[in-house]
Amino acid sequence: MSRISVRGFAVASATAVTAVGSVVGVASGSTAQNNDAEATAADATLLADIPTGQQAQVQTASLTQQANVQAIAADASAKKDAEEAARRAAAQTAIDKKEAAEKAAKAAEEAKEREEAETKASRSSTSFAVQSSYTIAQIQAMAQQMVPSGQYQCFSNIVDHESSWNYKAVNPSSGAYGLFQALPAGKYASAGADWQTNPATQIKWGLNYMNERYGSPCDAWAFWQANHWY
Repeated sequence: MSRISVRGFAVASATAVTAVGSVVGVASGSTAQNNDAEATAADATLLADIPTGQQAQVQTASLTQQANVQAIAADASAKKDAEEAARRAAAQTAIDKKEAAEKAAKAAEEAKEREEAETKASRSSTSFAVQSSYTIAQIQAMAQQMVPSGQYQCFSNIVDHESSWNYKAVNPSSGAYGLFQALPAGKYASAGADWQTNPATQIKWGLNYMNERYGSPCDAWAFWQANHWY
């Protein structure tokens, strides 16, 4: 092979080597691209002096190096993508666990409230000792034992406005009667025959009325606030 042919082959091989060098430079963040032309000329001169039988080995080595650099870059990119995917998966898992815990807590609270409501709703006028008269404090104590704790304040607000907890209150104009100013007064009878003398019977009727008509005492209170009746 002539000297000219050797140099031509050397230039081609040196170009490949230089390309590999450029790839390595980019992968490592190097900015020394101004030396590429000088490196190419130097590499070509050195390669021209290499015996013909070894030039193929040099070219093969340079291509192998280039492939290795590309493989390293690909592995780094794949690792970064995998780490990002893992981070997102972990974040989503944390969100899912939090939502599941909140739902479980809410379900447990609702179950507790239903159990309390069922227990208190089972109380009737026979659950309390019969008296000839009752104080406001005694009537309120009855209500606290019959109305779910989370609904009691709303229940109490309505009774405050309707009768001031007077189970014998009568509206002189309409004849509305009792704690909830039922009209006609005989509506209380659906909760017990002793509705005129037993505030517990009136409380049971009033709680049932609020639950059936509005869904709960607090829903009834919201309606009352908007309309001043319920």
